[in-house]
Amino acid sequence: MEVALIIFALMLLVVVGLGAYLTVKAVGAAKRGVERTVVQARRTVEDTALRAKSFGQVGVAGALAQLRLDLRTSMRATQQALAEGVREDASLRESLGLFERLSAHGHELDGELKRLEQEPDRRRTADLLPDLRERAAKIIQAADSLRWAARDRALRFAEGDLSLLSDQIEMESGALRDWYREPVDDLAAAAAEWDATQSAQTPEPASTPPPPPAALNPPTPTMQYPWQKTRRPESAG
Repeated sequence: MEVALIIFALMLLVVVGLGAYLTVKAVGAAKRGVERTVVQARRTVEDTALRAKSFGQVGVAGALAQLRLDLRTSMRATQQALAEGVREDASLRESLGLFERLSAHGHELDGELKRLEQEPDRRRTADLLPDLRERAAKIIQAADSLRWAARDRALRFAEGDLSLLSDQIEMESGALRDWYREPVDDLAAAAAEWDATQSAQTPEPASTPPPPPAALNPPTPTMQYPWQKTRRPESAG
């Protein structure tokens, strides 16, 4: 009885612990989902505001907004391409690591551009624009290079797989179109093979022994001529 109670208590603890673990996991997943939704919504709002500033404002403010928009668009597209590609091609993990290092420079530049949007000294900000454009161009060029290299690699693999699949389909189609051998020919070949097998299994008849050779000096039969007289029995003696 005590053993049964101990086992029941252990099972109850396991069930309670498992339930707590699943609850924590579910809460964490829901929290991460909410955070991702908030981040995506914030990015959408910021991108919309930057797009409006780049079109609606001229001078330094418009230039800064366009730089931020170009930088964020390139970095986000590269991040998405690498994240999707690494699921099917593990060799892209190294490229993803390089992009993470590049993202640090991108976030730093984006933060600097964002601070300069609030800078009242537009003349000083205008003096910094050439250097800012050069830094943004380098980051964007590097991100684009990673993204297009990953896409070219995926496209090459897709073309290779498609070529192999096309060859296999052509072979299968050729086999399906092989109607030159009619079923009658197959039946005739099968019948001939059966006859050959039966002939090989049937034993040959025993050979007839040759007749014995004749004697060397057989007795010569006495010839009876019609003009000879028949010997009488009383004359024998």
